[in-house]
Amino acid sequence: MDIREEFLRFFESKNHNRVASAPLVPDDATLLFNNAGMVPFKSIFTGEIPIPSNPRATSCQTCIRAGGKHNDLENVGYTARHHTFFEMLGNFSFGNYFKEDAIDYAWEFITEVIKLPKEKLWVTVHESDDEAELLWQKYMPLEKIMRLGDKDNFWQMGDTGPCGPCSEIFYDQGAENFSGPEDYMGGDGDRFLEIWNLVFMQFERSADGTLTPLPKPSIDTGMGLERVVAISEGATSNYSSSLFMPIINKVEELIGKEYVYTTGASYRVIADHIRTVLFLLAQGTNFSNEGRGYVLRRILRRAVRHGYLLGFSAPFMYKLVDTVISIMGSEYEYLAQKSNVVKEQIELEEARFFKTIASGIELFNEELKDTKDIFSGEVAFKLYDTFGFPLDLTEDMLREKNLALDTAKFEELMLEQRTRAKAAWKGSGDDAVHGDFKELLEKFGENSFVGYESVNHSGKVQALLDEQYHHVEKLSSNQKGWIFLDKTPFYAQSGGQCGDLGELKGLAKVVDTKKFFGLNLSQVEVTNEIKVGDSVDSVVDISRNEITKHHSATHLLHAVLYDVLGDHISQAGSLVEADRLRFDFSHPKALTHEELVEIETRVNNEILRAVAGKTEVMSIDDAKKSGAKAQFGEKYGDEVRVVSFGDTSVEFCGGVHVNNTAVIGSFIITKESGVSAGVRRIEAVCGNAAYQHFAQQRVLIKEIQAEVKNLDVLAGITRLKTNIQELKKELHDAQNSIKVEISSTLLNGVCVVVDELVGGGDVKEKIDELKNKNEKLCAMLFQVKDDKVIIAAGVKGCDAKAGDWIKNIAPILGGGGGGRADFAQAGGKDITKIAEAKEASLDYITALLS
Repeated sequence: MDIREEFLRFFESKNHNRVASAPLVPDDATLLFNNAGMVPFKSIFTGEIPIPSNPRATSCQTCIRAGGKHNDLENVGYTARHHTFFEMLGNFSFGNYFKEDAIDYAWEFITEVIKLPKEKLWVTVHESDDEAELLWQKYMPLEKIMRLGDKDNFWQMGDTGPCGPCSEIFYDQGAENFSGPEDYMGGDGDRFLEIWNLVFMQFERSADGTLTPLPKPSIDTGMGLERVVAISEGATSNYSSSLFMPIINKVEELIGKEYVYTTGASYRVIADHIRTVLFLLAQGTNFSNEGRGYVLRRILRRAVRHGYLLGFSAPFMYKLVDTVISIMGSEYEYLAQKSNVVKEQIELEEARFFKTIASGIELFNEELKDTKDIFSGEVAFKLYDTFGFPLDLTEDMLREKNLALDTAKFEELMLEQRTRAKAAWKGSGDDAVHGDFKELLEKFGENSFVGYESVNHSGKVQALLDEQYHHVEKLSSNQKGWIFLDKTPFYAQSGGQCGDLGELKGLAKVVDTKKFFGLNLSQVEVTNEIKVGDSVDSVVDISRNEITKHHSATHLLHAVLYDVLGDHISQAGSLVEADRLRFDFSHPKALTHEELVEIETRVNNEILRAVAGKTEVMSIDDAKKSGAKAQFGEKYGDEVRVVSFGDTSVEFCGGVHVNNTAVIGSFIITKESGVSAGVRRIEAVCGNAAYQHFAQQRVLIKEIQAEVKNLDVLAGITRLKTNIQELKKELHDAQNSIKVEISSTLLNGVCVVVDELVGGGDVKEKIDELKNKNEKLCAMLFQVKDDKVIIAAGVKGCDAKAGDWIKNIAPILGGGGGGRADFAQAGGKDITKIAEAKEASLDYITALLS
């Protein structure tokens, strides 16, 4: 039985609108990921946007809990039910039905559709909810209905706002399977498993804690698909179900070891994490060192670490992608479409981390040399934080050596890190914008954009907002604010295209245009008073012409990249402005010079072909059939706008474009770079910006001609390079002819050298020379080059460590560095402190050797 599909069909039969799973990265600046089924409907529940025409919805929402308040990461693999990625089945009522229907629907689905045995079911209600308890008595005896307090059975969105009691449905997995002290109804054991939470959103909580009944109570429910599938298949662990066992079996096959549930936590971690990694990469999140990309990287590396524990020493996670797609690909088709590039990204990231694991073990072994009983908590934390070693891996390696760990220091450093991370995290972007948008939507609805047809339009001022987005009746001279027109020619920033500039004739300058909850608003700097109800003449700035050129060129670039580099190419972000374009795309490696030349040439060929542009509004199904490319995560309605240039480029797009590619003029790539692992960026200019680029290059070439004193620039540069090589050889010969005298002393049989290398030579070569001459040596040399200090330390035949020595001295010179026990190097900025550094260096090594 396909429980996901059965659930959605069931609620469609109850007049619910089926809503596709929203992207894992939410349209909510306060959240890291979508972590519950209700998140896509949050603006409806809070009243920020009006209730839709059908106040009933159902969905199967993909969710991730791996950071922030809702973080299950450390439990994953060690319990039967925790996951980083999971699917949440839900049905929602926006001020329509309430407790009775929600309970009736839940009981009918559980007992009649998926046919769970009634005798196995229990429910909880809030201790104050007499109504819910009475409604449940229609289906089960009172002794199977438990009343619990706020901690278990009261839900709230935040400290203030919508909230209410909830009712949870539990499934008894049997005393024969679970008989621990916590395996009772209401306990923390796994015998009684929560499968469905029905939230009765009936109050508004004020800042002082007062609960006021909502005029339109709502329903928000969530049922974990993984739990219900496991129960329906007779499994007592989610990981033993058909959603996970094929992945675990594939890991068994790859490593050649049998999976045993009691000792198989690493298999379960891998099976869970590959789903998270695959979905995030397929939806456009990429590995990085910050934000969501950092969480993604941490999840993959955690899985790789567990693979290392199993015995993997080379990339293996990417080999699991096809198995996950075989389980989930029919529901989420984009997984198969992105599989090739996702595999490449995963394999590259794995390869990097396997190298890091080797470095971590080298650090571990180095620290063991100085460990007698207790292993350093600082080093254990560095292994965790820098090299990604889990604490249990470090502890396993220490057990083999019969050593203990300074866990107190480790936990102290972990706490400091969590505090810093909490202070640094500010969500996914800017703080959410609040204002009188709901009132505008309810009163006027979304305004019309007429800028496709004309850049001039006479319209009516329906509303004015101040800089804090609050309604005002007028904006006075020299005041800034936002204007809401009934019909506007100004394009609002979206889809990567910047917002239009322009003017309201004789009244204001338009400095930006944005969308807020579907409302197209222009930001204005007022020159003459504007009042609500005024008629105004709007004129879009001439910069629109250059924006259209860059936007259409972006479409051509996307199409050419697809042809030149392969069908794994997908858009990962874009920016379109009047003087440049930027296009991010999935690709595992830097582009070659030849590839860039071909891409630039082919885009210009499409421009020279003078291909007519065409826009059509069609149903989303027809658009997909036409082969139009859509960007994942964009919200499309039942009808979409498709922009095409012949058969070269066909894309979903709401932006403005040229009517013929010839208008673009020319296309010049100015830069190609990496954004993150698996994502590249091309920057380019068109139209007037391309002309300006050529003009600047022409000026630069003339300046170079003047400098090299040759109209043939290449010949002049070649001559200069030859002169430089000759001068370098003369300088090298001169330096080698200078005899560098180094002073030394003998301390307890060790030759000690602390001196400044003046003249020629190389500090590292000089230290190697000293090592060849002495059986026991401690040498630190300083050398000034280009107003900076180079420091090198060498140790041979004694207990001193060059790395520790140089770490103590380099800060005196305003620098830092490090290295091995036998050789270390550093740099410093303050050449005036060399004498002080030499003295401190000699004091340090004398104290150590005495």
